[in-house]
Amino acid sequence: MEMVAEKQVKALSERTLRRLPRYIEILKRLKSEKIEFVSSNMIADELGLDSIQVRKDLAATGVTGKPKLGFAIDELINGIKHTLNWDNQTDAFLVGAGSLGSALLGYKTFSDHGLNIIAAFENEPSKVSGIINNITILPIEKLSDMAFRMKVHIGVITVPIDQAQHVADMMIEGGIRAIWNFAPIHLKVPDFVIVENAQLSHSLGVLTHKLAESLKGENK
Repeated sequence: MEMVAEKQVKALSERTLRRLPRYIEILKRLKSEKIEFVSSNMIADELGLDSIQVRKDLAATGVTGKPKLGFAIDELINGIKHTLNWDNQTDAFLVGAGSLGSALLGYKTFSDHGLNIIAAFENEPSKVSGIINNITILPIEKLSDMAFRMKVHIGVITVPIDQAQHVADMMIEGGIRAIWNFAPIHLKVPDFVIVENAQLSHSLGVLTHKLAESLKGENK
């Protein structure tokens, strides 16, 4: 029987952390096809990755495969979620209830990934007291105090560039230790604060550049 290691914080490379969620997507699809076991080679082939690298990534989950069968898909999904801390719901605050913020508040899949947005904040009076996906929009002045009192450690920033640094400062003042930043700006934060930049323009830039290169090759 495959076993998942005891809960602990493991130092994994950022590349491994970015690959693990992709494995879950493949595993869920295979599960929907009534497949019960999977090998690292199957996952590698699906994603165009090196099978040795996939095997190393899966070893970090603490799940071991069965000879000639491979990994039990259900246990491997649970093992990856365990490694990513997705099996432990983490409360978060979101600041910026505009189009992007509203979309994120309505994205129910976050809860499957261990993120539970429990409050949203705005500095626009017309948006305060509104309700989005059962979450009441609160005035931004309450952010720091509520984060401190409720011991919230994750903040999501979906405000315009000129407001992002001020919002980050308020989050840090309230004890928030990890910021998911959707504003296209480099935030200045203390070393103990983690920032993950989800900058859509960067991703789009990669996409459009690759498209141009692809079309250039076809026209030769």
